[in-house]
Amino acid sequence: MCGVLQKVRILIITVMRKLTIGIPTYNDYDGLYFSIQAIRMYHPEVLDNIEFIIIDNNPDSDHGKSNRNLTNWIKEPYQYLPFTKYNASTVKNKVFSLSDTPYTLCMDSHVMIVPGALKKLIHLYDCGGDDGNLLQGPLVYDDFHHYSTHFDDTWSSHMWGTWQTDERGKESDASPFEIPAQGMGLFSCRTDSWLGFNKAFRGFGGEEKYIHEKYRQHDKKTLCLPFLRWLHRFERPAGIPYKNDLKDRFRNYMIGHHELGQDTKVLKEQFKGVISVEDMNKIEVEATVLSNIS
Repeated sequence: MCGVLQKVRILIITVMRKLTIGIPTYNDYDGLYFSIQAIRMYHPEVLDNIEFIIIDNNPDSDHGKSNRNLTNWIKEPYQYLPFTKYNASTVKNKVFSLSDTPYTLCMDSHVMIVPGALKKLIHLYDCGGDDGNLLQGPLVYDDFHHYSTHFDDTWSSHMWGTWQTDERGKESDASPFEIPAQGMGLFSCRTDSWLGFNKAFRGFGGEEKYIHEKYRQHDKKTLCLPFLRWLHRFERPAGIPYKNDLKDRFRNYMIGHHELGQDTKVLKEQFKGVISVEDMNKIEVEATVLSNIS
C-alpha cells in the first residue's frame, strides 16, 4: 500500500492522464508503427492513463508522411511534432518539454515493452517509489533469455560504456537497484525531474554515461527496475537512415565532459586515429563555450 498521503495524491491526479510515452523518430515508420501498436495491443490496462508524443525528425520524407497518417488511427491523446531545425538523438528533450502528464517515458521508435510493465511503472510512481531518480530497465535480447541491465565504464567502438548483466535483474519481480548507466533506448522519470541533455548536442551519440553522471551530480541515482524489460531492434537491413558521424559523437562527448567538469584526456585517447588532433582541438574550443548553454 502507498499510505494515506500517497492515496490522497493519487486521487488528485486521477482527473488527468498519468504517463506520457514519447518517441522520437527518423525515417523509421515500421519501427514506430510496431512500437506504438504493441503498446496499444499488449498494454490495454493503461490506455486510459497514457498519452503519446511523436517527435518526427524527418517529417517531409515518405516515412514522415506515413508517421503522420498513423496518428489518424491512434485513439489515445497524442501530440505529433514535425521537427527539422536540426537532427539529433537528443531531440528527446522535447518529449519532456511537451509532456502534459506527471510521469514521462521516452523510448526509441523500435522498442517494445513487456506486458504489464507500464502498469507497474505507473504504480511505482503513484507510490512515490522513484524519488525523482532516473528509471531504466533490462534490455532483453532477441532470444528472450539473455539480457543486459546496465552499462559499465568501459569504452568500446568509440562509445562510452558497454552492456553488462547484473544477476539482480534476472527476475522481473526483483527489487530495483542502482546502476552506473544504461542504454538510452528506454528511460523514464517524473516530468519535472528531467535534467535534460545539453541543448548543443547534435547528431548521434553522447547520451549514455553523460546523463547518468548528471543525475549523480544532482544527488540522484539511476535505478534498474527489473520489471521494466524492453526489446530493441538493432538490425538495420536497409542501412542506418541517419547520419552517424564520429565527429558529432566526439563533439557531444566533449561538450558533456566540459559541462560536468570531467577530464577529457581519456576521451581524446579514444578518438585518436579517427579524428585528427587539429579537429579535436577545434572541437574542444567550441565545446568549452557550448557546455554552458545546458
